[in-house]
Amino acid sequence: MKEPGADHPITIVPEPRRVRVLAAGVAVADTRNALRLEEAQYPAVFYVPRADIRAASFVASTRTSHCPYKGDACYFDLAVDGTLRHDAVWSYEAPYPAVGAIRGHVAFYPERVDAIEVTD
Repeated sequence: MKEPGADHPITIVPEPRRVRVLAAGVAVADTRNALRLEEAQYPAVFYVPRADIRAASFVASTRTSHCPYKGDACYFDLAVDGTLRHDAVWSYEAPYPAVGAIRGHVAFYPERVDAIEVTD
């Protein structure tokens, strides 16, 4: 486990705007309670609370990965109106303490969904 620091900063803040994720023209997530995670030089990622997703569209995938700063990730396919988006979503079920705020949230690959809308 690595701790975020000056060489690899990670910040997590509440996102005050509405975050809506669309796949196959359907909102699979819609929230005003997202978290914005900024990590080193990577683009910011929105983590959406599970309470604000269309859970019936999420199908557990066999893919997993490991981040030395966040922990082990599991993945989900999105099944929406006859379309399947493989490994479009990930979640850290037991994130490391430094990023514990993302527990109970999911994040989306922008290129595997139609849009991630952030509006006032």
